[in-house]
Formats: sequence, C-alpha cells, structure tokens
Amino acid sequence: MTRRVRSGAVIGAVVAGCIAVAACGSGDSILQAGNDPAPTTTSAPPVTAAPGETLPPTTPPPIATTTTTPLSSLPPCPVDALDDVAGPVDITFWHGLTGILDETLGALVAEYNASQSKVRVTLENQGGYTQTIDKYVQSSQDSRPQMVLLPEYMVQQIADSGSVIPIGACMQADEFDSSRYLPRAMLSYRTNGVQWSMPFNVSDPVLYFNKVAFRNAGLDPEDPPVTLEELREVSQQLVDSGAVAVGIALDYGVDSGGGWFMEQWFARADELYADNGNGRLAPATRVLYAGPTGVALMTEVQSMITDGLAVSVGPNTGGQDTLLKLADPNQPAAMAIATSAGLGTVLSVLEGGLIPGVTPADLGVGPMPGPSPIPSAIVGGGSVYIVADKGDPQAAAAWDFIKFLTSAQTQATWAATTGYVPVRDDALDLEPLVTTYATDPRFRVAYDQLLAGDLDLASVGPVLGPLRAGGAATAGAGAAILDGGPV
Repeated sequence: MTRRVRSGAVIGAVVAGCIAVAACGSGDSILQAGNDPAPTTTSAPPVTAAPGETLPPTTPPPIATTTTTPLSSLPPCPVDALDDVAGPVDITFWHGLTGILDETLGALVAEYNASQSKVRVTLENQGGYTQTIDKYVQSSQDSRPQMVLLPEYMVQQIADSGSVIPIGACMQADEFDSSRYLPRAMLSYRTNGVQWSMPFNVSDPVLYFNKVAFRNAGLDPEDPPVTLEELREVSQQLVDSGAVAVGIALDYGVDSGGGWFMEQWFARADELYADNGNGRLAPATRVLYAGPTGVALMTEVQSMITDGLAVSVGPNTGGQDTLLKLADPNQPAAMAIATSAGLGTVLSVLEGGLIPGVTPADLGVGPMPGPSPIPSAIVGGGSVYIVADKGDPQAAAAWDFIKFLTSAQTQATWAATTGYVPVRDDALDLEPLVTTYATDPRFRVAYDQLLAGDLDLASVGPVLGPLRAGGAATAGAGAAILDGGPV
C-alpha cells in the first residue's frame, strides 16, 4: 500500500514543527542539561474559545533556573560494606509484577541467591504498582523494605520523600561503568543532576494488530501505520473492506490512552509536557498539555471515533480491554496500543485459541503511531530504588543485587522471556535474546523505539511530583472527549 500524506490533516500542524507555544521543546541534548542556559519560552498563538469553554492561560511560564542537587547532600552508598560480613545479609524486595513477570522475577532471584553466599533476597509481591506505591507511602521508614520497584511516574515523589539512597551515589562510590546502558532509560530516572533509581523492567507502548485482518483488507501486514495520519488511512481501509468493524480500539485509562499515551505523543511531537524542561532542569511549576498541541492530538483521536474508525473501550482498568477488543466475535477491532511488556502474555493467550483463525504468528507488532514519522517513545515500566536507613550491609547488598538484575546476561534473559526492553545494549549479544530478536523481531520493536529520535528534554518525558494526578486529569478529560465532548 502506498500511503498519502494529507497536508490538510489537523495533526499535520503538529508534525510540521514545534508549534509556537510555551511547551516547545528545547532541541538541546539532555546530556547538556544543567550546563547550558535554560531554554527560552515563547507565548502561544491566540486560540478562540468555544461557547462555555475555558482556555488555559497563555502567559509563558518563567524561564527555568537550572538546579543541581549535590550527591554529598544525600544519603551515601556504602558499597564496600559487604566485604567483612560473615553470614548472608537478608534484604526484602517489594514489587507489583504479576503472572509470567512475577514468575520470571522469582526465577532470577533464586538464581542470584544460589550464585553467592553473602546476600539473600526475599521477594514480596504487593499485588500491583498501585498497591506497592500505597504501601510504601503509608509505611514508616522502619517498616519499609531494603529495595522497592516503582513505576516511572514516581521519580519526583520518591526523590522528594528523602527516603532513598540515590543510585548515583552507588555508581560514584563503586566507579560503576554505565556506558552500555541505554541513555534514554537512565535519563528517565534522573533529575536535577541526580540518578535516583536504576531502570529494570523497561517498556514502552507498541501497536498490536491482527495480520489476518490486514491481509483481508488488502493491506501489507509487514507495513503497519507509524503516524496518526497513516493510522487513519489504515483504519479507513480496514473498515471499508469489511475486514473488521473498527480499525483500532482506544481507551482513556490513566496508564494508557488517557494518561501515558498523552505523555508519549507530546514527546513524539518534540513538545514539553511541563515547564522547566519537563521538570528536569528545575521543579516543574505547571503542565503544558492543555494548549494547541494537546487540542490537535485529541481532536484527531476524537475524529476517528466520530468517523467510525475507532472505538473506545472505556477506562481499561485492567490494561487488557483494548487487546480483548481484537477478540470480540461481533465487533472486532484490528489494532490496539498497549505496553510492550504484555507481548509474552498475549502470545501465550493466542496460543490457547482466544481468536479463532488467528495464531500467535498472525499477531503483528509495530511502533506506537504518533504525531511524527520517527517511531520513538519515552520509557515506561519500573525502576529499582534502594531504601535509606536500613544499615550499611543492607544497602551494599541491595546495590549488589541491582548490578545482577541489570547485568547483560540477566537483562537478556528477562527481555527474551517477558517482552520488556533490555536496559543495556550488550544484552543483545547474549542468548537467549540473540535468538529471540533474530527469530521474532516483534520483541525488538520496543527496544528500537527507545533508540529512535533525538535525546533531549522532550524525548525523556516529564518528571513532576503529581505526575500520576496529571495523568488522572487528562484521563478524565479524555473520557469526555471520546464520548463526544468539546476538546
């Protein structure tokens, strides 16, 4: 299929360049953040309000003042504290991974415990990210574990809590070489010059699609849509052909279409989601998503539903509703956007015959469509924190275990089994990942998205204390918009 670029499409204005709003990305490499002057902001063009609509203020935010927190002012990391320990040091690790992810993590912990005699790790599954966050926040420091796995939107809140030893302190004390780690993965957990945590289970959104439906509609199943314009074109052809009822299933969940995807689309458009360099040059003071870029994005999404090319499945609380729409026997969709971390599970479910006539080989995986032809993404998933005030041997034990979790071999095993992205490039040279990526390129799509595009303040996404609340706000607005409300 030859795709046309419709220059008149509303989203084309977003793709064409950085709209002159205060949210405009700096274009500078984030590696220079803290060294170069902060980006200058400009005011937004006038926007006319619809009857009864309240527009966001157009006064540009103040220019960011770059701040750097010295490691010497934060809890130190006694990496040598295991040297003189006689017996094993016990540490507890809280996490919220479930299903095959929990099983695989348990196997890695067992492997680590058997590989040495100085540290013994005990896993405690809290039942999900939300439960883990709630328990951690509500617990006293004495009641907290030595390690905790938390999602990407918790960076600023945990940094502000003063309850952790920054991973940067461990890296500095251990003269740790991080050159093989993916820069975008590391920088996602860095703010104000401090590396707060170590990425472990890294993911990003990808497009899942039914290759059978593509073939039946006369589409190339090896050429999925990359831009939002192409997504509309493909959906139109799928519907017009009668191959499926709708092109794509959408949702307004906080962790997906209502919150996380908005962050992804802003980064893809090279736009800042929050001021002060997405909160990475200095603490963010306001969000910027309610301007022309956000309006253009949500107008395009709404129009696909209005035109019968997409359907909303609601809040997608369990994270599976958009994918299950592909298996709807009456009104199926051909495409859905979901986390790459679900790939292993989706393939297992298809093996069980969930969709008649569709085998695991018929599942296509492509980049998440967005407002740019460059298939890039920001980091999702979780990272590991070392909790402070647990004793020097315990801190050193946690650091030793983190080095194992993010070693090339462990990451190769973890990524091949789960669909998560390896956090370091040398994992791609090791089995079983070598064979997995060679024989099933679907597992590599999410990895390649983290290498694509520029590495700047927009491309690593926002960090702010109430990021989860910001996602809830956009999700609530998204619900109204997908139901036909005024964008």
